[in-house]
Amino acid sequence: MQLHTRQDFQALTRRLLDPLLPLYSPGGALLHLGDTGTGYPPRTIGMEGFSRPLWALGPYWLGDGAAEPFASLYRRGLAAGTDPQSPEYWGDPGDYDQLFVEMAAIGCAILEVPQLIWQPLAENEKQNLARWLHTINAHELPHCNWLFFRVLVNLALDSVGMPCDLALMERDLDEIDSWYVGNGWYTDGDPAVKPQRDYYIPWALQYYGVLYSVFAAERSPARAARFRQRALEFGREFAFWFDENGAALPYGRSLGYRFGQCAFYAACVFAGLEPLPLPVMKGIIVRNFQWWLAKPILDRDGVLTIGYCYPQLYMSERYNSPGSPYWGMKSLLVLALPQDHPFWAAEAAPLPKLPALYAMQSADLLFQRLPDGQVNAYAPAEVEENEHGQFAEKYGKFVYSTRFGFSASRSYAQLEQAAPDSMLAFVIGGQVFVRRHSERFQLLGDRLLSQWSPFPGISVTTELVPQGQGHIRRHTVQSAIACTAYDCGFAVPKFCAGFAASAAGPVAEAHNDALSCTVTALQDGEALVLDAWPNTSLYTPNTVIPAVRYDIPAGVCKLAARVESASR
Repeated sequence: MQLHTRQDFQALTRRLLDPLLPLYSPGGALLHLGDTGTGYPPRTIGMEGFSRPLWALGPYWLGDGAAEPFASLYRRGLAAGTDPQSPEYWGDPGDYDQLFVEMAAIGCAILEVPQLIWQPLAENEKQNLARWLHTINAHELPHCNWLFFRVLVNLALDSVGMPCDLALMERDLDEIDSWYVGNGWYTDGDPAVKPQRDYYIPWALQYYGVLYSVFAAERSPARAARFRQRALEFGREFAFWFDENGAALPYGRSLGYRFGQCAFYAACVFAGLEPLPLPVMKGIIVRNFQWWLAKPILDRDGVLTIGYCYPQLYMSERYNSPGSPYWGMKSLLVLALPQDHPFWAAEAAPLPKLPALYAMQSADLLFQRLPDGQVNAYAPAEVEENEHGQFAEKYGKFVYSTRFGFSASRSYAQLEQAAPDSMLAFVIGGQVFVRRHSERFQLLGDRLLSQWSPFPGISVTTELVPQGQGHIRRHTVQSAIACTAYDCGFAVPKFCAGFAASAAGPVAEAHNDALSCTVTALQDGEALVLDAWPNTSLYTPNTVIPAVRYDIPAGVCKLAARVESASR
């Protein structure tokens, strides 16, 4: 799809949102997009479906997009959803309620286009909506990016002269400040508890901070300036997460928000910030959208699915409802720009020249950029102990690749079901054990070291050294038991043109017309090719994984392998 002018982006918005129109409830307050469940009730799922398109609709309306048919629908929905006497009432929120997440989109829409979704409401409807939003100030929230939802809601309430809690908002902002770790990076909560750095920094903490710097520029100029400076610092490093082909690094949780990956740069353009030249930011946004639009991420009715590059529930989170993917609509914030903004006239420029190897100390990731544009990120498995689902897959792989993606296991009862690509997998008593988190790690300028334990009585020290078209892995294993371990490469798509795979002696290899991966044991090891179970890879439904097998004795042993990958 051509994405250059404002009209192109408006057409994309309608392409993504028009299919939803027949799916709203009679009162407009609920949107039914599917029948899978989450950890919260169906009424909240319907409300989430209603709220998330507002991340695009607010900017769309602000940028002179056609108001109807959505504006009247959303006015009706806001009135019905916040009226306790309505059959579509969203309910009274409790502590830690998902409804607080969804309030943020409503708050931003009020800040952006009050003339469309606030001022036309009847007085009793305004009172109901304000009362319902104000409940966010009376309940506990998780101490993570959720605090920004309360900030945005209070800014919105204050902007229309309704009761709010600005003192609580300031306390929330002070706590968010305490999570800052430097170079534009935060952690998503207390760094001692939630150390990982993932997309919740660009599409949440940084995104909302940039919005705050616009909406609260006069109220709090010093804080707004601080958020803007941090965004400038962050934006220069975040470019490393993008492949020249438009893909962004698949890493961490909540990847089902898909093109939300480029939302941060959309926020920067909206706020008049240039961590990178405007044409470069446009290039990142355009290529990322185009990469996603070339994938089967829409169902036959044009509704976004749960998954990554195709419909896939195995990689989803317990909080991913059928409406969750529309969180990615935040990347359409550029729609708010006026027709004469230079963004629309700018040509989408390529990424700046970036070093082949870069240790991103504030994110604890070592980035390798191969000559073909592929991005590899070497990760330390530094994650919170109170895990979300599949943290081992989303944070514990040795390397994350923009060309191969990664696999999410179906179970740990069989190697092929575990699909442990880019991992050293131990098989003990028929069960598969991998790195879940590191006990300690060290990020150096040219390598990453980590110490970890897959199973009681087994300790592993791993050294990852980027080299040539891939990397060298060295493992020192101290084990109290004899077992088997498999050092696995990337998952390579099969059932496609040019596919072939082989294993002989110490070398396992798989390729197709687009990609290849080779794993070579540098010490005693037996090559094999794992036939991963269907729908484990985030990128494609069917893959194989080249690997080498080692017999692990009781005591200490050393393993070494070379992993190479390329686009063909």
